[in-house]
Amino acid sequence: MTITSEQLTQLLLGSNVMTETQLNEAQIAATKSGVPIEDYLVDAGMISDEHVGQLIANHLRVNYVDVAKQKIPDDILHMIPEAVARAKGVIAFAKDATTISIAMIDPNDLEMRRFVEKRSGLMVEPFYTTIKNFRLAASRYQASAAEAVQKILDRLQSPTLTKNQREQSIVALVDTILHYAETNGTSDVHIDPMEEQAMIRFRIDGILNDILPLSKTILEMVVARVKILAKMRTDEHRAAQDGKMSFVMTQPDVIDKKNIPIKIDVRVSIVPTTQGENIVLRLLSATNRSLTLDDLGLASHDAAQVRKAIQNSVGMILVTGPTGSGKTTTLYGILKILNQRNVNIATIEDPVEYAVDGVTQIQVNPKTNLTFANGLRAIVRQDPNIIMVGEIRDHETADIAINSAMTGHLVLSTLHTNNAATTLPRLLDMGIEPFLVASTIHIAMAQRLVRKVCENCRTSFAPSDEEVASLATQPVVHDAFIKRLGNEAALLTVRLYRGEGCRLCENTGYVGRVGIFEVLQMSARIKEAILTRQSSSQITAIARSEGMTTMVEDGIDKVIQGVTTISEILRVAGSEYE
Repeated sequence: MTITSEQLTQLLLGSNVMTETQLNEAQIAATKSGVPIEDYLVDAGMISDEHVGQLIANHLRVNYVDVAKQKIPDDILHMIPEAVARAKGVIAFAKDATTISIAMIDPNDLEMRRFVEKRSGLMVEPFYTTIKNFRLAASRYQASAAEAVQKILDRLQSPTLTKNQREQSIVALVDTILHYAETNGTSDVHIDPMEEQAMIRFRIDGILNDILPLSKTILEMVVARVKILAKMRTDEHRAAQDGKMSFVMTQPDVIDKKNIPIKIDVRVSIVPTTQGENIVLRLLSATNRSLTLDDLGLASHDAAQVRKAIQNSVGMILVTGPTGSGKTTTLYGILKILNQRNVNIATIEDPVEYAVDGVTQIQVNPKTNLTFANGLRAIVRQDPNIIMVGEIRDHETADIAINSAMTGHLVLSTLHTNNAATTLPRLLDMGIEPFLVASTIHIAMAQRLVRKVCENCRTSFAPSDEEVASLATQPVVHDAFIKRLGNEAALLTVRLYRGEGCRLCENTGYVGRVGIFEVLQMSARIKEAILTRQSSSQITAIARSEGMTTMVEDGIDKVIQGVTTISEILRVAGSEYE
């Protein structure tokens, strides 16, 4: 860091973003956690990374740049070699005929500035960027996963390899696959056997992408390596096996000038198929466990409702959506806010996705009869203030959770329903009495994940007459547009956004995902609707009349803001209200 913690403390106090008491408490917590104060404040959601960056840049008397959001052509990026960029914390991001703009962790590094001037022949304009933004931007140096894996596969083709060298190459192959999967934001790695070969596939932003084929011979060696890492039986080829493992990748630290080890947990599933053994690796990245409500994509009014609801000491908060819609990540975001030393938090999950310090986490285990229901009964006897139930699947679990929410506990859980309003009749279908549902639930929140437009190649455009006309065939989306824009004519002048495709987004036009949400808050009218067993569509109509934003409307807001595209909204939520 280019300024001391004491200097940053004074800058924060001078900017009036928090009180001295809040800052002192944060300093104590940061010291106990062993992290810099600025990292603690950002991770705790007390201040944004950009705000910290602006304060430090002003102090250093240079401009601030969020270099991770800059469009950086490859020729400009590589004007500073990767090794130099990572060692010195500097990235070139723009230039004109006379000047090159560089983002620096330490803009006062005159030696580095002279190096860039000499190498480029241009005058240097330094900008300050935060370590977080630098690391995100530096990922653009990465070669593609296919290139890295292919190099190892080419080596394995050598007939002169010894047995030991071949084994080492297989170890390097699995490590490389996992490394590039994590680097590229992959949630799941699939290694799928086919008739003549196997295919490595990465699920990135919810979409499966073919990466590279493997021969059947290499597949067998990869399966054996994964089984060893996951402590599975290597001689079992006819039964499905589940396991877990961890791998450590390193990330250069531009402050301490050393590599930081980052531990990634991996859930492993191997299933025999007619073509061979199929591997699926779920990467449980530390990134998701540190997300705030704002990071998740909750609009300010929805986030305010959630924050208000979680201040209750009793009652229930439900998050709904299909598998893979980010429900668990949202619950962890809420737990992050609630996780204080003066409360006891316990969870029952299947499986435990992320380890959280200070939280008692229990893994469902059917072999020992530790089900959601039995685990929840045990948790209630552990004197918890807050309980998280990974999923309500049956009447027994729902009944215990509802009763826990009535008897002095705040309960967080998930359900599989299409939208927020459907959650309430679903509980009635499970045999829960209407008055219990009406009196315990504070909010029901539905969500989906949509891909974000790549900020590196994002361009704006005006929809053509044909595109406007096609919206009329999608009434849910069309009506949401009109509600947001005010009238039909505005559709002809609105600016939308799309990614043109670049190296950073692998020519998909998308990088990362964000949630679209609807937050149904319990009100007197909705309670009455539950007690009289009205349908989900009737409950939706009441909630919308009281100001609820539907998922599609939230999605259209993000389309207009340039965060995502219409096609993404249609893909994940277009049919939920038809």
